[in-house]
Amino acid sequence: MTRYGMIINCEVCIGCYNCFLSCQDEFCGNEYQGYSAAAPLEGHNWMRVIDKERGEFPKVKMAYIPKTCMHCENAPCIEAARNNAVYRRQDGIVIIDPQKAKGQKQIVSACPYRVIEWNEQEQVPQKCIMCAHLLDKGLKEPRCVEACPTNALIFGDMDDPDSDISKILKRKSFEKLSPEFELKEKVLYNGLPKRFISGTVVYQDKNECAENLQVELVGGTGKTTSITNEFGDFEFEGLEADKTYRVIIDQSGYNGEDLEIQTLRDVHLGEIYLNPEG
Repeated sequence: MTRYGMIINCEVCIGCYNCFLSCQDEFCGNEYQGYSAAAPLEGHNWMRVIDKERGEFPKVKMAYIPKTCMHCENAPCIEAARNNAVYRRQDGIVIIDPQKAKGQKQIVSACPYRVIEWNEQEQVPQKCIMCAHLLDKGLKEPRCVEACPTNALIFGDMDDPDSDISKILKRKSFEKLSPEFELKEKVLYNGLPKRFISGTVVYQDKNECAENLQVELVGGTGKTTSITNEFGDFEFEGLEADKTYRVIIDQSGYNGEDLEIQTLRDVHLGEIYLNPEG
């Protein structure tokens, strides 16, 4: 039996908003009988992109997190609805019936992800339906997936061993946006932004960048190594929040550095000067 799902790879998302725009193009002003009332021309974000600024000057990075309905197995919106106004199809897609759900504003607040919008004009809650109206016509993927230029969105049958999404799920594990909700979400994530530690190593006596220098990070799951680039820069990504790490630099002929760091936030150590021994 088909069980649709999606993987969102934040590592390759460039924040182009094509997913958002294609969703707006498909649903704003367009009614699909039995699937969805027409979405208003503004105000609704069935696919939204969260911009997350990371670090601080001079080391600032941006991460983008596309967020939509998770089509949960344990969907609170289904429990909150009356008269089967919200239901799960056999393929796993959660649909809000545009007729039965009229006036049921409690459905909006039932979602802990806050991805259900209230259509004031139609008096109905609305959200992503994974373009079920197109899938039922034979299309292979929702508009947002089709429009993504970096393949950050991967869609398919999670139970089909030959599908791309199934093969990817077998190779590696993925995260849930808010696992604490315990809703058995079918939208999974890769590369959700965590903490990073970075810095620049400089030889004090030469006043030049330390290229190809090994920098070690100890803590968390063990020991990790980073090699400085031509500018002496190093970086450790994907670190746990609120943990203690040690950055160790040991270069022959120079006094070593052993720095203890807490990841209460992203940390840029700035320039780390290595002084000659003796």
